[in-house]
Amino acid sequence: MELWDAYDSNFKKIDGVTLIRGNKIANGLFHLVCDILVTHTDGSYLILQRDKVKRFRGMWEATAGGSSLHGEAPLECAFRELSEEMGIVAESLTDVGRELSRQTKSIYVEFLCITDWDKKKIVLQKGETSAFRWVSKAELLSMKQDELITKRKIHQRAA
Repeated sequence: MELWDAYDSNFKKIDGVTLIRGNKIANGLFHLVCDILVTHTDGSYLILQRDKVKRFRGMWEATAGGSSLHGEAPLECAFRELSEEMGIVAESLTDVGRELSRQTKSIYVEFLCITDWDKKKIVLQKGETSAFRWVSKAELLSMKQDELITKRKIHQRAA
C-alpha cells in the first residue's frame, strides 16, 4: 500500500491526513507529484517511452517522475524518481515551478536536471518505461500531441 501526504490547493501539507494510492481523493485535497526534465550538458533532452502495460503505452514523455511518498519532501521525491526511472544520480536539481491539476487532484512540482551523465548508462525501470532517446531541443518541441504526453509547463521549460 502506497501512502501519500495530503495538501491543500496552496501547497500546504495537511497534518493528520494521509491518502492511499488507488483510493478516491476528497475534493479540496491534492497529492504531490514530482516531475524532472533532464537535459544533458550538450543541450540534448532525455525522453522516455512508456511501457506497454502503462496508461498512454508507447507514448514518449519528457519527464521522469511520480508521486511523493508519505513524509517525503518534493526534492527527496525528485532525486528518488530520477534514480528509479532513469538510473541517474544527480548532484542538484532546480525547482522550476508548480502546477495544480484539479482534474488529477495533483500538485506537480517540476524540476530541471542538467547533467553530464553518461548518455548510454540510462537504466529503465521495468514496468514503467521501455526505451529512451536523447533528442535535440528542436525535436522535443516539434513532437506532436499523439506522440509526446508531457504537455504541462515543464514542456515549455525547453522552449
